[in-house]
Amino acid sequence: MSRFLPEPKYSHGTLPQVGVLLTNLGTPGAPTPHALRRFLKEFLSDPRVVEIPRAIWLPILNGIILNTRPTKSAHKYTTIWTDEGSPLKFHTERQAKLLRGWLGQAGYPGLRIDYAMRYGEPSIASRLAQMKTDNCARILIVPLYPQYAASTTASTFDAVGRYLSRLRNQPELRFVRNFHDQPAYIKALAASVTQHWARSGQPEKLVMSFHGVPRASLTKGDPYHCECQKTGRLLGEELGLQAQQYQVTFQSRFGRARWLQPYTQPTLERLAKDGIKRVDVICPGFVADCLETLEEIAIECKQAFLKAGGTEFHYIPALNERPEWIAALGELVRDNLGNWIKQPQPDPTQLAASAARAKALGAPA
Repeated sequence: MSRFLPEPKYSHGTLPQVGVLLTNLGTPGAPTPHALRRFLKEFLSDPRVVEIPRAIWLPILNGIILNTRPTKSAHKYTTIWTDEGSPLKFHTERQAKLLRGWLGQAGYPGLRIDYAMRYGEPSIASRLAQMKTDNCARILIVPLYPQYAASTTASTFDAVGRYLSRLRNQPELRFVRNFHDQPAYIKALAASVTQHWARSGQPEKLVMSFHGVPRASLTKGDPYHCECQKTGRLLGEELGLQAQQYQVTFQSRFGRARWLQPYTQPTLERLAKDGIKRVDVICPGFVADCLETLEEIAIECKQAFLKAGGTEFHYIPALNERPEWIAALGELVRDNLGNWIKQPQPDPTQLAASAARAKALGAPA
């Protein structure tokens, strides 16, 4: 048996295509304990996500966590699940469709645009396989994580690499590493905030909550903390805020280890106890709403802030399908495609001649 996957049928003279694959973290297929157990097993088995030695971690994962956490997580997912399914999945799917339209209007109508999830479905391998079947000789991978982290961006690159290791004829690849300081992304964030404030007024404090990672990742060289801080600073400057008017925090702790601080919920509780009556929270690290924004922030953190003495709490939604974000994503993709979309296309007669030469040399029909 060959170690490589079979190659799709190829016809000489076929014009090679360019593909763009948007990737996000992933979501369970349903808000049920069974679906959550399968999703969490894949997610928490990734050594990029949990760096504890396998001999220690896997017995804890399989013996304790996967027997207790799925039911709790499933209950949380039921609070955000919609008729369309998981918000993260349908927002990402819509972003891919809108990006296709934006690029088409910008003069690049022939690109193959798709999306995939690092964990769950549709998988990265399945979507790359489809692009290869569609004769994509060049593929741009765009992880939808503005700030680079080994547990997210690098894990995506690992998954792409594993699929490539099974191919005989590999496509040419490019990766978007991060876009935490892309001007169009910062302006899209600022537009979402200013439009919200135009409707609801400005709060005493704007909290910018990013997904947390273990503190040890910073000391080991992960740039995530620095990139989150830069995004926060640039967004504050774009909004014309003074340093005391906003604060960067980190959410979604897991386990007992020390994570990046300050933590979001304790910060909100402290602000309320210090007399801050209204806060607005935005999550710049999430370009699509998901469990961490809709349940953890908009429900749990809101309750904690109000219980601690606050009177008004607003969650500013993720960028989702905002036109400013689709334009920023389009610019990001266009800039990273570079000369892939600037090269002249072969003349049809040249393609026919190429096919004839290949056939004369004995190539399969």
